[in-house]
Amino acid sequence: MSEQIKVKSDTSPNSSNPVKIQPAKTKSDGAGNARNRIYVRAVKGIYQSVRQRMGLVCMLSFLILPWLQYQGQQAILFDLANQQFRIFAVTFWPQDLLLLAFIFIIAAFALVLVTTFIGRVWCGYMCPQTVWTFIFIWFEEKIEGTRHQRMKLDQQPMTGKKAFKKIAKHACWIGFSLFTSLTFIGYFVEIGHLFIDFFTFSAGWLVSFWVLFFTVCTYGNAGWMREIMCTHICPYARLQSAMFDKDTYTVAYNPARGENRGPRSRKADPKTLGLGDCIDCNLCVQVCPTGIDIRNGLQYECINCGACIDACDGVMDKMGYQRGLISYTTERQLSGGFTRLFRTKLFAYSIILVVLIALFTTTLLSRTPFDLDIIRDRNQLFRENFSGEIENTYTLKVLNQSQTTVTYHLSLSELASEYKWIGEKSITVSAGQVESIPVTLAVDPSLLSDTRNDFYFVITMKSGQDKPVTLYEESRFFKGR
Repeated sequence: MSEQIKVKSDTSPNSSNPVKIQPAKTKSDGAGNARNRIYVRAVKGIYQSVRQRMGLVCMLSFLILPWLQYQGQQAILFDLANQQFRIFAVTFWPQDLLLLAFIFIIAAFALVLVTTFIGRVWCGYMCPQTVWTFIFIWFEEKIEGTRHQRMKLDQQPMTGKKAFKKIAKHACWIGFSLFTSLTFIGYFVEIGHLFIDFFTFSAGWLVSFWVLFFTVCTYGNAGWMREIMCTHICPYARLQSAMFDKDTYTVAYNPARGENRGPRSRKADPKTLGLGDCIDCNLCVQVCPTGIDIRNGLQYECINCGACIDACDGVMDKMGYQRGLISYTTERQLSGGFTRLFRTKLFAYSIILVVLIALFTTTLLSRTPFDLDIIRDRNQLFRENFSGEIENTYTLKVLNQSQTTVTYHLSLSELASEYKWIGEKSITVSAGQVESIPVTLAVDPSLLSDTRNDFYFVITMKSGQDKPVTLYEESRFFKGR
């Protein structure tokens, strides 16, 4: 517990010199607004370039993947109605729930590992809430102007020009929300028909409801709630203090170098004036998407996006000072020590993650493209025929989990040296379908060693030039007394 970092609120100064925060929040127009609005200032720098490129990759991947085709059908489709998840050549069924559990567990441990090492970079660079929020802010900047212009516009009385800009902005927000909502639903419904059916009012009420529901959610989250999602709703922000330690890399301000802060001219010597490198310009506050002052220390609202680093580095360049007043650093390094990159916690998380990935890979590779379910005759466990043989009846259900029609061959293993198979020994099943075949087995009782004899149904699939795939399913043959 001594290694954990105490997360501070944004109202507790980190030094003896309290932060003089210029107003970074201005009430938006409209009476009765319960919260102040954050006007995010645009900033350029290496971290914002990385964030924008990662966001672009994530957004393009999201928009393109449902349109990909494979063998004449949608390559990625999570068909909930038919309970099958299709990913290119592989189809997953409810029986593959273990794989889904593995994916969630691996994702959770990967998030914990990354957070312990380098903080909330997921939130700052790849979280959908962050990506969509910055896209909505981009629409604001293109239509309403810079941060200062947006603040000035909201303070003006309603005019025709202001109304036009507001309507244009919200129209872009709603249009983009609808487009991304349709794309998202396209992962669960055939996207080739979804757009046409929706705009021609031919889509079913359930599909239309979910499209409109996610449109409203996207518009509200990225357009209005924004940082509220990160600071009050998302549980990840509240859990970060349990993952952080003194060697976790986070966005932090160096008070030993920055204090005492205050304005000065470029030519002035800060040491002569008794000042640190921080000129108290408040740009780090103005560019922050959650509206915090990083100089107050580590706060749970910080999403590690690095915007304040880029803003501060730009100011340091103009002043002729060394960069890094705000940087990705650790609590131990700020205290004058050396960061421990290799530590027990990280090693343990890494080992667990590797083991989980190995188990997932093994389970995935051992998965067969078909399944066999055996149902015994519940009315009569066994019966004796006119020849004195004992008969047991079964219903074999064959599930074709592949995306092509396949013929399967059935046989037995480990029952008796001689037996009679009454029924078909091969069955053809269409892609993604289940077919049933009744089978009766007859065995001379003298060949059976016990009243209950364990054996295996053997099902073999041979497709083209591929190596045959064989599956063994255990069952029982009852002899009686």
